[in-house]
Amino acid sequence: MFERLFGNREQDPAVMERIPPGQYRTEKFPVLHYGSVPATDLAKWDFKVYGQVDAPFSLTWDQFKALPRKTVGTDIHCVTRWTKLDTTWEGVAIQEILGLGQVRPNATHVVAHSEQGYTANVPLRVLDDDDVLLADTFDGQPLEKEHGWPLRLLVPKRYFWKSAKWIRGLEFLDHDQLGFWERYGYNNDADPWKEERFSE
Repeated sequence: MFERLFGNREQDPAVMERIPPGQYRTEKFPVLHYGSVPATDLAKWDFKVYGQVDAPFSLTWDQFKALPRKTVGTDIHCVTRWTKLDTTWEGVAIQEILGLGQVRPNATHVVAHSEQGYTANVPLRVLDDDDVLLADTFDGQPLEKEHGWPLRLLVPKRYFWKSAKWIRGLEFLDHDQLGFWERYGYNNDADPWKEERFSE
């Protein structure tokens, strides 16, 4: 079924080693999410950082766009078994956000809060990686609405449900807290190279 949807199984060994076990390469960018695409008014939009931080803050869209920018080239992997190689994203490096918020030493986990109550959780050590962005651009164009416009989290080393679409805030915690899909049986760690799709 996956080959019919996404094309033939990749044969190039150099490419194959970039595709995690159980995954298929696609040139497409399938649209998968729970619920409907939210309506967003950038004039009323904001992004909040709070919880275990010494300097909680809120940004308007213009303030977010004024932050230093970074481009990341990476492969992405969905729990539904597709992998898309050589994607390019632009946005704000997560280290910029961590520095502005002055994350406390006792913070261990982060919950991304998105429109319509969606949440995704990751350990702080996973979030604080060189390829993690708050991304507003994909392949040189603003995100499409179905892919999270105006802003999504990008955590490439985890299955893509952790890269929360339509993100509105990051809550820093001193403990773990399951996100939306984790409460429905998805694996809490979501490492595609370990095929951590579902909890035991």
